[in-house]
Amino acid sequence: MLTALITGDDLEDAVSTPGETMSRHELLGWACAIAERIAGAERVAVDAKAGLPTIAAVTGALLAGVPIVPIPPDAGELERAHILRDSQAALLLADDAARAGESLVQRMGISDQKQSGSMPPELPEAKRPALVLYTSGTTGPPKGVVISHAALAAGLDGLAEAWQWTAEDTLVHGLPLYHVHGLVLGVLGPLRLGGRLRHTIKPTPQLYGGTPGSMYFGVPTVWSRIANAPESARALRRARLLVSGSAPLPAPVFSKIHELSGQAPVERYGMTETLITVSARADGERRAGQVGLPLSGVRTRLVDESANVLPHDGESIGTLQVAGPTLLDGYLRGDGIEAPELVDGYFPTGDVATVGPDGWHRIVGRASTDLIKTGGYRVGAGEVEDALLLHPAVREAAVIGTPHADLGEQVTAFVVASGSLKPDELIVFVAERLAAHKRPRVVRLVDELPRNGMGKVQKKLLSGF
Repeated sequence: MLTALITGDDLEDAVSTPGETMSRHELLGWACAIAERIAGAERVAVDAKAGLPTIAAVTGALLAGVPIVPIPPDAGELERAHILRDSQAALLLADDAARAGESLVQRMGISDQKQSGSMPPELPEAKRPALVLYTSGTTGPPKGVVISHAALAAGLDGLAEAWQWTAEDTLVHGLPLYHVHGLVLGVLGPLRLGGRLRHTIKPTPQLYGGTPGSMYFGVPTVWSRIANAPESARALRRARLLVSGSAPLPAPVFSKIHELSGQAPVERYGMTETLITVSARADGERRAGQVGLPLSGVRTRLVDESANVLPHDGESIGTLQVAGPTLLDGYLRGDGIEAPELVDGYFPTGDVATVGPDGWHRIVGRASTDLIKTGGYRVGAGEVEDALLLHPAVREAAVIGTPHADLGEQVTAFVVASGSLKPDELIVFVAERLAAHKRPRVVRLVDELPRNGMGKVQKKLLSGF
């Protein structure tokens, strides 16, 4: 799994954060020392604070063949307790004793192991579980998603092909180290494929613009801030690939980044249970609002509410299902792993999408919040949000369906705007650009939209605004 770390040439500056740099050899020694200490454990957790200790801890667990559970550093007391209990972690790797939850599990300091250890006598089998990533818990308590070494390898190799990712690349990002984007792509990618990693700890425009690299990873919130910092955006002209994920990138941000940096961002699609499955290519077209084509070995299809397969005509909106080597093993359940409920080998993502005749995918959003059924029509929230964002006074927009006595649901927009914009102006603005049934019937101007740590809008909270 960690091919470049184990067999690649040593790099004096393989991994760095502001103020600290490690060679590949030093990181491997630290990780091996951790692997020696935790060998044989059923499962361990890590306080996944951004920085070299978390990178070393995750790497050590992977070498030891011990599944590791990243805990968000900003998780509240109840969330941390749920993850530790549910995962039945035998040990918590954490430098900060005050945050360790010592009443629930024994703590082992990560930096205390900063020494050179011996390579494990046998590397883990590909089918063994590698990571347990907890979902955001939007439909209940967070669930532990079990990902194997084989799935991680397949996902990263598919991205290497699509993005022409090589050992010559320097990756820059400041994303959290407890999700697929920041941890799997952003840390394990360089450790498998080679090259250098520059983790900025915080994903600010100034840090991105001031850190040389060939690839930059960010979520839409990061790219929006960079688009509003022209000097930092222009500094990214040195890069060959700007990647956006974890949520749809608004079309105006896509265009502005393209204008300032000289290249259009690459958008991709995935989720915790499937890793990354669809992406635009490094040497191909990039389209605003679309996430590209399936990666090598991945199959996708759209189905309606009756499980009928829908055509790839660019118009039919259906639930996206994916199949391939990157799927999860299952969910943690008590002392075992519960296999996912697949449909003919496909994983139902819960996302709705369209697929064009040329195979390009456009993600409409979550079936539960982004597919609005109004007056017999099916409206994708993302299309309405894109139209709203074309208005020069609109900074952010989120669209949901709310109950309506006659229509079933009505299109309702929550908008963060500048100036003295009036709701009726926006309703007319969208009606001039989209079909009449897609216009918002209600526009609510708000100071901010509720977001989680990855910058995703928490639409289930909007109904309370």
